[in-house]
Amino acid sequence: MRAVFGVLSLLFVVAVVGFLAKKQLSPSQAVKLPAVMAPADKAATEPGSAPNAAAANVKEQSQQTQAQFKAALESAMQPARAVPDEKP
Repeated sequence: MRAVFGVLSLLFVVAVVGFLAKKQLSPSQAVKLPAVMAPADKAATEPGSAPNAAAANVKEQSQQTQAQFKAALESAMQPARAVPDEKP
């Protein structure tokens, strides 16, 4: 009787794990990319200049990401604050 419950519980666990794995690995809704923001300046609206505007946006995003990473790295490299000892 104990073995039957063990086997049934093992089958139940395997079924739950399989269901969760299938759910996790199945493709979800189609990924929607955000629309490209319209350029603010007049020169970027001229024909043929759109690739340059997109490249500028990518360059700005790259620089922002690098600056954020650098700031996070510098804050992580700061020495830990000294914790005062408790007085008994």
